[in-house]
Amino acid sequence: MTILTNKNILLGVTGSIASYKAADLASKLTQAGANVNVILTNAAEKFITPLTFQSVTGHTAYTDKDLWGAEGHVLHVQLGKQADLIVIAPCTANTMAKLAHGLSDDLLSVTCLTSTADILIAPAMDGGMYDHVATQENLSTLLTRGVLVAGPTTGHLASGLSGKGRMLETSELLGHIRIALAKHGKLKNKKIIVTAGGTQEAIDPVRVITNHSSGKQGYALAQSAIDLGAEVTLITTPTALTPPVGAKVIHVKSVLDMLEALSNESADALIMSAAAADFRPKHVAKEKIKKRDGIPHIELEVAPDILKTVTANRSDKKRYKIVVGFAAESQDLLENASDKLKSKGLDFIAANDITSNDAGFAVDTNRITLLFADGKKEALPLLSKSEVAEKNFRTRCKIVGVICEFW
Repeated sequence: MTILTNKNILLGVTGSIASYKAADLASKLTQAGANVNVILTNAAEKFITPLTFQSVTGHTAYTDKDLWGAEGHVLHVQLGKQADLIVIAPCTANTMAKLAHGLSDDLLSVTCLTSTADILIAPAMDGGMYDHVATQENLSTLLTRGVLVAGPTTGHLASGLSGKGRMLETSELLGHIRIALAKHGKLKNKKIIVTAGGTQEAIDPVRVITNHSSGKQGYALAQSAIDLGAEVTLITTPTALTPPVGAKVIHVKSVLDMLEALSNESADALIMSAAAADFRPKHVAKEKIKKRDGIPHIELEVAPDILKTVTANRSDKKRYKIVVGFAAESQDLLENASDKLKSKGLDFIAANDITSNDAGFAVDTNRITLLFADGKKEALPLLSKSEVAEKNFRTRCKIVGVICEFW
């Protein structure tokens, strides 16, 4: 998570049983490279101790006692000014009311008034409290002022009730934090479409022809584009992966499904990292093919060429200004990738050697060579698929970062 590296995150923890999730969030942020300072309200200390946060962040966790200490008159200013983002998780109805009405009667609220950083709140409260008219009016006020809100979700609550008020889980909160930090990224106001996974071509109602693509590289690219501030649409085939928070997700199965989805979209750039089938069954059986009927004869036909179709319809540069392809090859890597680059009118292509045990499908690493339309080549060393997407320092991603340079 290079977008979090060296970022100063101020984590406010308020009085909710969900404060145990805040400890996990603080730990995950620290592991991702962020500098995390924590402020606990008096009510939060009833649920969890400052020592817990000090243990996972390596920094002192502050309480209201510190507001009135020897450095009390400057501590809130220091914490507020150095923060790149203030995250209040969990954020109770009481704290939402304080923020909405500008109250500053504790260290957390006065620090929020001091700071010019964006504020992200993760509401957590019991049944009926979130939907109460007073809470909703406070929420409306905060949204009008630009406060970012993540959740809450519906689920089991501390009282035993089920309803809206459950704080988001750590993984989802991390996604919202990444979005908040990317507000002014290099791809702000740009739309990127990423395709991911291996298409499935039906043989009968049960069986399909598919490939080994896991979708990992496409999902990593989508996350990198989000980290750079882009509006991202992820067109994905069935996979066990969780889509990045903030992506618009379109689920497809076959080549025709993916082509139809792309025909209904437009974007500044298309990254075609999905492994689309070259062939499909000419006839799809209406019923499940039975073993007792013997070995079936399956006749194949050429599947529609998604990239050729897309590039053929972009001559006016209105639908997709930049189109990036992927070439997964088992032989003659650069030659085949170069042919694909030219024949399909791509701006550049990522050539991927799938014969290596540590690169290609299913594994978490890739060895990529970038080929450009002007003849330039750039070979990348063995990297994790996230690093392939985020190669270079901080949030500059190698494939999405190259797209940045086109503008």
